Amino acid sequence: MTTSDLFGPMFSTPEMRALTSDAAWLQAMLDAEAALVRACASAGLVPASAAEAIAACCDASRFDAVTIGQEAPAGGNPIIPLVEALITIVPPDAARWVHFGATSQDILDTAAMLIMRRALDLLLDDLARAAEACAALAETHADTVMAARTLLQQAVPTTFGLKAAGWLMGLAEAHASLARVRQERLAVQLGGAAGTLAVYGDAGLAVLDAFASQLNLPVPPTPWHTNRVRIAEIAAALAIAAGACAKIGLDVALLMQTEVGEVFEPASLGKGRSSAMPHKRNPVGAVAISASARQAQSFAALLATVHGPTDD
Repeated sequence: MTTSDLFGPMFSTPEMRALTSDAAWLQAMLDAEAALVRACASAGLVPASAAEAIAACCDASRFDAVTIGQEAPAGGNPIIPLVEALITIVPPDAARWVHFGATSQDILDTAAMLIMRRALDLLLDDLARAAEACAALAETHADTVMAARTLLQQAVPTTFGLKAAGWLMGLAEAHASLARVRQERLAVQLGGAAGTLAVYGDAGLAVLDAFASQLNLPVPPTPWHTNRVRIAEIAAALAIAAGACAKIGLDVALLMQTEVGEVFEPASLGKGRSSAMPHKRNPVGAVAISASARQAQSFAALLATVHGPTDD
């Protein structure tokens, strides 16, 4: 849904869609391939000239994502056709060193970490701005009295400032959770055919260190291609952030009801309009937040599987 030109703008921002586009994924995979061959060159396993020639070809604009995607089902992933396409454009004497020693999952998992790092940075900025807005509301409305509600019924007096402060705390805690996984749970994946790095001989750990350094990602204690705990943790942090945002969306939608009318989304031309009822002012932002959160949380449940596809 988020990649659709028709529906995507309702569920994601232009910046996030660009960071997770097919072109971005292609470039992340190619960045991993370039880092791999340069790491091998630094360990003396690949001629430096061949490594630089290959790296110079790792430009997503030189590849067709549609064609690679159409060829991906034969091998179960897009790395195989991407590597084949890369081999056709590198100098012939460098072709043998493309994808040297790696397995498809090494490149795909590492590319996912590159995408995730960029996406998390954007999300952290967005959450920080949202928290700042809630802090401003909390301060401005510290004395704005309203009815508190429990189980959707009026309870006792409270202030809108306190409600906004509650939103702020949810966002702040979600931000802290995302910041932790951004700092501690991203890592390169490089293990080779069965996670042993055997193809690199005694230089295996040196290649791994150089690979991670090239991409500015941490080195994991062991290959994680069959251990998906870090993926599950990242997904859980994203689900928590989605829930913190959904709480605000639901509150705003409820308080915007005609019978309540205590808060409103910021007005802009055409925002919240109805095609049949011109008197309506729909909480479209709140609804989009809630719908996006439900998607994010369902995907997080799917990613909670903590084992990979093999038992190596």
